[in-house]
Amino acid sequence: MTGADESGSGWPGEGPLLLGVRHHGPGSARAVRAALSAARPRVVLIEGPPEADALIPLAADEDMRPPVALLAHAVDEPGRSAFWPMAEFSPEWVAIRWAVEQDVPAHFIDLPATHTLAWMRDGEKDAEAEKSEPEAGGEQAEGEKAGQEAAGSDAGANIRVDPLAVLAEAAGYDDPERWWEDVVEHRGPGDGDAFAPFVALEEAMGALRDTYGSGGHDRDLVREAFMRLQVRDARRRYGDGVAVVCGAWHVPALRHRTTVAADRALLKGLPKVKTDMTWVPWTYRRLSRRSGYGAGIESPGWYGHLFGAPDRPVERWLTRVAGLLRQEDRLVSSAHVIEAVRLAETLAVMRGRPLPGLSETTDAVRAVMCDGSDVPLALVHDRLVVGDVLGEVPAAAPAVPLQRDLDRTQRRLRLRPEALERELELDLRKDTDAERSRLLHRLRLLGVAWGEPASSRGSTGTFRETWRLRWEPELAVRVAEAGVWGTTVLGAATAKAESDAAGAQGLADVTALAEHCLLADLPDALPTVMRILADRAALDADVGHLAQALPALVRSLRYGDVRGTDTAALTEVAAGLAERIFVGLPPACTALDPDAAEEMRRHLDAVHGAVGLLAGAAPPAHGDLRGRWHTVLGVLSGRDTVPGVIRGRAVRLLLDSGELAQDEAARLMGLVLSPGTPPGDAAAWIEGFVGGGSGGGMLLVHDERLLGLVDAWLTGVPAEAFTDVLPLLRRTFSAYEAGVRRTLGELVRRGPGQRGNTTATGSGIPGFAPDLDGERADAVLPVVRLLLGLDGPEETAGNDLVGVA
Repeated sequence: MTGADESGSGWPGEGPLLLGVRHHGPGSARAVRAALSAARPRVVLIEGPPEADALIPLAADEDMRPPVALLAHAVDEPGRSAFWPMAEFSPEWVAIRWAVEQDVPAHFIDLPATHTLAWMRDGEKDAEAEKSEPEAGGEQAEGEKAGQEAAGSDAGANIRVDPLAVLAEAAGYDDPERWWEDVVEHRGPGDGDAFAPFVALEEAMGALRDTYGSGGHDRDLVREAFMRLQVRDARRRYGDGVAVVCGAWHVPALRHRTTVAADRALLKGLPKVKTDMTWVPWTYRRLSRRSGYGAGIESPGWYGHLFGAPDRPVERWLTRVAGLLRQEDRLVSSAHVIEAVRLAETLAVMRGRPLPGLSETTDAVRAVMCDGSDVPLALVHDRLVVGDVLGEVPAAAPAVPLQRDLDRTQRRLRLRPEALERELELDLRKDTDAERSRLLHRLRLLGVAWGEPASSRGSTGTFRETWRLRWEPELAVRVAEAGVWGTTVLGAATAKAESDAAGAQGLADVTALAEHCLLADLPDALPTVMRILADRAALDADVGHLAQALPALVRSLRYGDVRGTDTAALTEVAAGLAERIFVGLPPACTALDPDAAEEMRRHLDAVHGAVGLLAGAAPPAHGDLRGRWHTVLGVLSGRDTVPGVIRGRAVRLLLDSGELAQDEAARLMGLVLSPGTPPGDAAAWIEGFVGGGSGGGMLLVHDERLLGLVDAWLTGVPAEAFTDVLPLLRRTFSAYEAGVRRTLGELVRRGPGQRGNTTATGSGIPGFAPDLDGERADAVLPVVRLLLGLDGPEETAGNDLVGVA
């Protein structure tokens, strides 16, 4: 082979140098580097889409850090896409880097992406493309599922072959991964002969192909025909100085002699689609099989360590594990590391392995560093065995304009994409945090789910937000898809919001969109959304739809002050919706079945909260909204045609609002629980009054009159009706916290109204009495005064506090 004289070695066989590999295999990667250095070919051909040839020089950029992936997507349908991931321990990446460093031409020779994407069934997206494209990690070479259905072949009728499993079984192994580690990962690149591993693997794969043919992967026949044509063309141009890096499964087919006409016949009539291609960041997590990536590996973090460790890989690995556990405040010393190394080596000897593998080191970590527990071991697996490494690509890589704008915005706001999930606390009173919030909300509107809102551990005010961030490689596809809406994040989000508003199916969808527009600060889209919202609200006569829409609108009003957004138009629409609900709710609550009644009860709660927020912001022309709502609740509470669960909830809401005295609430409950009321209706009323997570349990704890009424009614329910009301009652009381249920049980056991003097008798539950304990209440006033920062004489402060209470 050309270059043999320079290296003192050379390819001993005839024809091209075929380097069969396992994709994402560090042993294969080391062997490829050694073989290329020994043979010094004039050209390197690599399994991958030829459209990416122009992207190969970017591998030399100092800002290119694997894991990365080639991304191909259809120009007219960006969601139709496929990935070809590469880590630093992927043989393809090693071959690319060697070629770039040695100034040797490199080309991809697999089936072009223009055919690959066209082959995919309509509706398939990038996640499916990963599983259906053998190139995207080498499913064929690793014997993984290859999704031949995308090619329309009858491969499903054939037997799918896992080459590694067959070879492992022949060698007496029951685990293909362990066999591969023993014969490849734990051995050198050839013990002086850099080509020996490839010769042996080609022989083994040749025997498998002779036995199983395509192994059920019929689309490989087309791919291999194209690769043979590319190898022939390279040999015409470069002579015998051709090296090919491809999945080991393909090597026998590339070595097989066929005619040019036969290969071209297999490629005739293939569908095409216009494609774009670029580099995108990838993650170790997405290289793992658990992510759904068909050619994934179980332990990318472990493989990366094996490839990068200069020596003593076991010792270095266990030292990293100890460091991680110490970061999590576990007591792990250097003595633990020494003992774990000894145990791993002993296990390897006992199991007949040349070196400790992942299973031996994992067992040693469990026994020595984790005290036999799998809980800290799970952390080791997630952080180290799989890993959370996120690659980087240079700014020179091709990208849609929207991606460029997003990159600039991320840098400006110091929001670096990371593979590890993290929480981000934002204070919207700060300009940078407010801009970060707007960016994340705009991306969510565009379907780029980089961040998801999370519950805040601190203040629940509208000026704080908590986000849970994690960057996934598929988001690059989502950005490309969103590029049809505009060239900037703001412009694309605005256009997308206007389009979504026009196509929204229901009123609630439009109100939710209005809320998103305020959160994302889309002033150009908001007028369009509000116009459509007003039109939909005027035409929608369904009270349920109106009740669904109102809470989202009122929530949006809360963002006006902190975000500096004009919400006057939104307030007017919300007040109009509230008025229509007031008019339509009573007739809408009649003649409902139990399921519909429960749904309407939830609407009642939502509207009650919304009116409380809206009342202070509504224009004067709409009058006293809160008072009118209380009137509606009074009407609902007294109508016999209204289901019991709604009547009970209306009474409870009036009681909580201070519009109904406790004596009157007790009277109404007594009427409902009288013997003349059907047990099922009475049980529904109780569920509405004290159920639904509304704090009804504490209400019964503090008002024994109500508890006594419920107890007396329940004990008087006829036996034949008890089984009918039991499910309702169980659903009501099971929602209470354990402490509340325990207190109610104690009260019922002793008998409501029998508390007496708990201090004197020592019985009952301390802290409850018919009247307020003034001495105990006064004791907390100094602390409350200190918390509120009140100044002045204590007596004045005390009076102020009483007024506040």
